Amino acid sequence: MNLLKRLVRSDASNTGAEVRVLLSLLFIAGVALAFGKLTSEVFEGDTRAFDRTVLLAFRHADNLSVPVGPAWLEGAFRDVTSFGSTAVLTLIVVAVAGYLLIERKRAMAVLVVASVAGGGLLNTLMKEAFGRQRPDIVPHLMTEASLSYPSAHAMVSAVTYLTIGILLARNEQHGATRAYVFGVAVAITLLVGGSRVYLGVHWPTDVLAGWMAGAVWALGCWLVAGRLQRRGKA
Repeated sequence: MNLLKRLVRSDASNTGAEVRVLLSLLFIAGVALAFGKLTSEVFEGDTRAFDRTVLLAFRHADNLSVPVGPAWLEGAFRDVTSFGSTAVLTLIVVAVAGYLLIERKRAMAVLVVASVAGGGLLNTLMKEAFGRQRPDIVPHLMTEASLSYPSAHAMVSAVTYLTIGILLARNEQHGATRAYVFGVAVAITLLVGGSRVYLGVHWPTDVLAGWMAGAVWALGCWLVAGRLQRRGKA
């Protein structure tokens, strides 16, 4: 009888895992299609009015070099945007990978490093392929020299924080804790991307594309992590 109960629980667990994988694949396919549609509209010029309207909404009409809001807000967004910088993300990934190595979770450490490094490389290749220039209708509130589409801060921060958030949430027993951990990861990702528009260094559609690509990449890494766990390698 006990053996029968274990077999039933095992079958139910396997079915649940298969359903999650299927839903994840459907989500990836849907977001990938949305990314393709957005990219097509961006380079056909259909999003120009939207991009322009959003950027101008964050500046004073009589002086486009001055952002809306209290004086401290610009400094706050400069601080927030650093959470998506290469230096900060590298420190976070090294710290997480070191912790996983100490815990003898080598496969997961490699997965975290590979997911972020791969996401960064993919973003660089995409920027070069699309070759979109940065906004020129408002003064930039910080210096940026690279190409614009998709936003590296939005994409790589999504890859980093969502990947780490998903992996942490997988190991939590309580639903509220899982929701909190993942919610924090999403909030940081959204704030970093939003800061790029506020500072005038990215078109809004750059950030949307970065979020889409980063979410797809992070979810793909989550599927790999699940496979490693089922095979007993993580």
